[in-house]
Amino acid sequence: MSDTAEEGRTDWLDLPEVVGARRRTTATLLVAQVLGSLGIGAAPSVGVLLAESVAGSETWAGIARAATTVGAALLALPLATLAARHGRARSLALGWSLAAGGAGLLVLAAVTGSVVLLVLGMLGMGGGSATQLQARFAATDLAEPDRRARSLALVVWVGTLGAVAGPNLGVPGAPVEAWAGLPPLAGAFVIGAVLLAVTAVVVLVGLRPDPLLLAQGHVRAAATAAARLAPGRAGLSAALRLVRASPPARLALAALVLAHLSMVSVMTMTPVHLSNQGGTITFIGLAISLHVLGMFALAPAVGAAADRYGQVPVIVAGQGVLAAAAVVGATGGGSPGAVVTALTLLGLGWSVVTVPASALLSQSVPAPARPVVQGMGDTAMNAAAALGAIASGPLMVLLGFPVLAALAGLVVVPVLWQVRRRPAVAG
Repeated sequence: MSDTAEEGRTDWLDLPEVVGARRRTTATLLVAQVLGSLGIGAAPSVGVLLAESVAGSETWAGIARAATTVGAALLALPLATLAARHGRARSLALGWSLAAGGAGLLVLAAVTGSVVLLVLGMLGMGGGSATQLQARFAATDLAEPDRRARSLALVVWVGTLGAVAGPNLGVPGAPVEAWAGLPPLAGAFVIGAVLLAVTAVVVLVGLRPDPLLLAQGHVRAAATAAARLAPGRAGLSAALRLVRASPPARLALAALVLAHLSMVSVMTMTPVHLSNQGGTITFIGLAISLHVLGMFALAPAVGAAADRYGQVPVIVAGQGVLAAAAVVGATGGGSPGAVVTALTLLGLGWSVVTVPASALLSQSVPAPARPVVQGMGDTAMNAAAALGAIASGPLMVLLGFPVLAALAGLVVVPVLWQVRRRPAVAG
């Protein structure tokens, strides 16, 4: 069913006030993504090393490493529900504020050596991850139907600067530690807390008029009562029914969840693996930066390809990149260079899957249902990834990094099977 058929008339997108709001929304999201991704960027590198230092045991370190993903899973749906009720600005501002609080707790964890504060801080940083994901959907609220993937991809891409630099906040954090008398690794999160607090203010002030509320106001007349979703449990149940009833939505959800599971499972343990091989914090930060570069740098090209050739062919291409990452990681796990290459390919594969799958999930359900469906998708992504992050530690200890990388590559099988079983999805 076409977007026009689902949503009624779309000529409101050409109204001057809507065009102006679209430009303001895009500019605000671009600034917020840079600042926010920089603020949370220390979690997958410095945060992992902080967990090793504070926890004192692999069990607690594993819990702390997984806490960011768990936090993202727990907060994704509530943030989406808040957006459906009160708009994107309040939802995104709350998410970035929670992340700022989490960064502050990580500073206290470094100072006190408290595992409880460490876990709570990583959970709070997960709010930033959930918010960063939700922001990509905010970019599509006022986008023209044939430019949704590109609009989404632009917001994903602009986070490159912050996300690549974020894992290296340990370097500028060192002078902060010396100046404030803080222990090692704390300075990165002092910087992160400030950046994240500023990001919350940027979205709260900049998203006016609110893009989601503006869009809802224009499509409400075209939406039938049956298509509307009430936030909360009833809305979640209706969202699940909509996804189950739509083969494209099911494919998109499966692709999103499995790509994120693969990416987080390997990325979580890579800093530990490289550290065990003698890698310095600078080298580990560089490795994570290259991984993040793979995740974000080519997103605009991926979005353009999805709009031109269709989301499903691009999703299939992404499975090939994920498989290549698994092969390199499995065969070269003993070489730091090969590990970094595999991690970079893994980030690229995540991007080639996530951009078109996000657009496909959104357009496969009626417009009023999208915020809750989007939140459900992000919750599922992060819940699966949290399980993968928790399991990745024991798996690497028992079987080694190459086996972990190989297992992460198996995620392509269900997606390709679903495409082959339901070729009509590609249409």
